[in-house]
Amino acid sequence: MDLQKIPGLYIHIPFCLSKCPYCDFYSSTSIPSIPGFLDALFKEMERYGHRFDPFDTVYLGGGTPSLLSPEQLEDILINVRKNFDLTSNTEITFEANPADLNPPFLESILERGVNRINIGIQSFDEKILRFLGRRHSKRQAISAIEASKKAGFHNIGLDLIYGIPGQEMASWFETLKQAIAFLPEHLSCYQLTLEPKTVLGQRGQAGEFSIPGEEFQYEFFIRTSQFLEEAGYIHYEVSNFARGMEYSSRHNQKYWDHSPYLGLGPSAHSFRGNQRWWNHRSLDSYLSTIHSGGLPIQETEALTMEQLRLETLYLGLRTKKGVSLNDYKNRYDSDLLSEKKKILEKLEKEGFISIQNGHLSPTPTGFALADSLSLI
Repeated sequence: MDLQKIPGLYIHIPFCLSKCPYCDFYSSTSIPSIPGFLDALFKEMERYGHRFDPFDTVYLGGGTPSLLSPEQLEDILINVRKNFDLTSNTEITFEANPADLNPPFLESILERGVNRINIGIQSFDEKILRFLGRRHSKRQAISAIEASKKAGFHNIGLDLIYGIPGQEMASWFETLKQAIAFLPEHLSCYQLTLEPKTVLGQRGQAGEFSIPGEEFQYEFFIRTSQFLEEAGYIHYEVSNFARGMEYSSRHNQKYWDHSPYLGLGPSAHSFRGNQRWWNHRSLDSYLSTIHSGGLPIQETEALTMEQLRLETLYLGLRTKKGVSLNDYKNRYDSDLLSEKKKILEKLEKEGFISIQNGHLSPTPTGFALADSLSLI
C-alpha cells in the first residue's frame, strides 16, 4: 500500500423504490430486506476489522441511501466507528433522492455526522425527468436543495445529466442556470450512456430513439465546461466541477489516483496496493455468504505493474491535476517526456494537453477525449 495515500470507505446501500431505466448500478426494490441487509453489513465490517489505515472519507452510495431512516444511518455510522478508525476531519457523503428530503430528515442526518450531501437532481425539466424515470418533480428538486441549505449543509453536490434524446442545448442550459442559482459547492454533469442491460439501453437498441451524435455531445461538453468555469467552478475531473478545490469530492478522487479504498455491500469494489476485489452483485448471494461466515467477495485480481501504469495514465488524464511526471518515473521507471516526446509535442501543439510544473494534464478539449489520451 502507498503509505502516503489515505484510504476511503464506500458503503453501497442497494435499495430503490423503483429502478431508473438508465441506471446500471446494482439495486433491489425489496425494501423489507433493509434490516436484514444492515445486520449483514455490520458483520462484513467486523470481518474487515481494522485491516485498513484510518479512513478520511466515508461515502454512502446506492441505490438510494435516503430510503434509510436517520436511526438506521446512525447505526451504520456507529458500526463504522466501532470497526474502523476515522481521521478527525473525515468527509461523510450521503447520496439522496430529492423526493426523500425534508427538513426533519436533513437536520437528523446532519446531527448524526453527515457533512456532505449529494442530491440526484438530474434535471429541472419535467419532460426529461419523466423520460429518465425519476420519481421526483422539478418542485421537489428545488425544495430539496433549499431544505438542505436551510438545515445547515455547507457542502452540497448536485448530479445532472445531459445528452438525452431530444434534449435541446437551451433546455440543458436552463437546468445549469437553475442549478448554479443555488450556489451548490459541487456539480457532477454526466453524459447519458445507454448501458446495454438497462431499459433505456434496450429501447435504444430497438431503435425507439438515439442519443446525440459525437459532434453534438462534444458541443454539450465544451459549452458546459466553459459556462461553469465562467460561473466560478473548477472543472477538476471530466464530469465534476467544484466551487473551490476544498469542495471537490475527496472520496471520488481516491478512485483516480490509486488510493486504497474499501467497498462494503453488494457489488462494491475495493482496491489496495495491486489488489482489486469486488462483492457479489446480488443481495441474496451477499446475504448468504455473510451468514455462512465468509466475506461476500465474488472475484479478485492482482494487477501487474504494466496494468497499474496504464491505469495511472487512464485515470490521471481524467483530472485537471493530471499525472505527476516525477511520481510516474519513480514508480514505473519510465520517463514519459523522453519516451513519448513526439506524440506529447503533437498533443500539446493541438491543444489537448498541457505540460507544466512537472505535470502532464489535459486541457478542457483534452478532457472530452480523455479515454483516447490515455493511449499515448
